[in-house]
Amino acid sequence: MRKFLFLMIFGLVSSVVTQAQQADRLPFAKDKFYTSASLSGFDLNWNKNQSWHMDVAAKCGYLFEDDWMVTATLGYDWYKVGENKFTAGAGLRYYIEQNGLYLGAGANYVHRHQFDDFVPTVQVGYAFFLNRTVTLEPEVYYNLSLKDHNEYSGFGVRIGIGIYFE
Repeated sequence: MRKFLFLMIFGLVSSVVTQAQQADRLPFAKDKFYTSASLSGFDLNWNKNQSWHMDVAAKCGYLFEDDWMVTATLGYDWYKVGENKFTAGAGLRYYIEQNGLYLGAGANYVHRHQFDDFVPTVQVGYAFFLNRTVTLEPEVYYNLSLKDHNEYSGFGVRIGIGIYFE
């Protein structure tokens, strides 16, 4: 009887501790998933071949290790003057746990009507948590066009909303 009572108490304590550990997991813990939508443009970015435009992107990711995320991106740029473009890419992001900053790098395939391009990109951003799972993510980025560096490379500012879930 004592063994049975001990096992019951041990099981109850174990389940409570496990539940508490899951609730208190770090925000950028291993095995979490991520999805976001972002908006750029409105003259917040610059390159030589620029007219007013709007960039909409969707991103998903997976934290394969604490603070390390692999991402996939789909985006569309609408230009008032010039060719619109479609973007698909992959990247890697590292979170600095103490303050919510992240550093990212990736590669994008860019398709325009006249040509295709390969565009390495780097980002620095901040994940500001609105609650336990939703973030507001301002970001500064640099895209380096390998097709025509002078015309299509440039800096920009992006704002996004992200959701982290298990």
